Amino acid sequence: MSAVRVAPDARQSAEERTVLVRMTRSALARAGLAVTPAEAAHPAVVEIAHLAQRGVHVGTADPERIGRLGRMLDWARAGITGPPPPAATRPVEPAAPAPHLERSVARARNSLPARDDGAGKPRESALVAWREHDRERLRETIALLTAAWPEAWAELEEVLFQVALLDGSAIDGFTDFGVHGAVFIHRDRLGPGPGALPGTVRLAEALVHEGAHTRCNAASVAAAPFLRPAQGEAQLVATPLRIDPRPLTGLFQQVVVLARSVMLYERVLDSGTEASASAAVRLRRDELAADALAGVRTLMDHRDALTDHGVSVLEDAARVAGIRA
Repeated sequence: MSAVRVAPDARQSAEERTVLVRMTRSALARAGLAVTPAEAAHPAVVEIAHLAQRGVHVGTADPERIGRLGRMLDWARAGITGPPPPAATRPVEPAAPAPHLERSVARARNSLPARDDGAGKPRESALVAWREHDRERLRETIALLTAAWPEAWAELEEVLFQVALLDGSAIDGFTDFGVHGAVFIHRDRLGPGPGALPGTVRLAEALVHEGAHTRCNAASVAAAPFLRPAQGEAQLVATPLRIDPRPLTGLFQQVVVLARSVMLYERVLDSGTEASASAAVRLRRDELAADALAGVRTLMDHRDALTDHGVSVLEDAARVAGIRA
């Protein structure tokens, strides 16, 4: 069984994806639906497998339900333009708004606490189409990642299939295991940030951030567990990236995300690219390092809830944060 570490690993990511593909095909087969391994890796097909699995769990073998799933699968197949090439050459797809992605955004919106935008209107988030200059920024970001941290980009090629763009004030970005392989990033992350932080660096951070969540989500079912049984939801703790208390599973993923984000900025600063001379890049690195240190210290307080695998990841993150776990 593979083990996740803070450092990216494309080979282990591919192994985990193989396990998830097998699980997806099995869930669909129980509903009488057959897909190829390439189809089973697509986020739209993953969503159908989750729906099929829920039906099996409640003992439902309703022909009408199976028919609906079959029609959803026909639609998903129509959007898959043949088997993807090997990960080494497969481009990460800038995803147009599509029903499986729209449903994921709706779930994310529904999970948010009720707030408004200060003018009495509910905060909203919606999928938007990629414009040509958005695609160009993605290409520039891939070039930056390839130059500064090729191991991270190699892993992202394995775990990311679709990158969807968001607009609106409700959600900055997220992942959803229900459409595993898709990530959602706010369009603002493609432009300059505070202190003239370059858009390529901001998008690289967002890809690394959401890619780390995607990898952790895959590993939670395809690799050795991070937390001991019943510990993930047993208590809520303060975390660096969320105002509301989160379960230990949420803190654990944040620690991985923050450690990888610090590693990204360190590599950008050492890359010799134009971004490496940016004071904003150095400031952002320091902000992330402070958050990583806070997250590691909190997780150390709950070390007994971690498996040996979880402890090894914590120790990796602690080294990035400059302390010993």
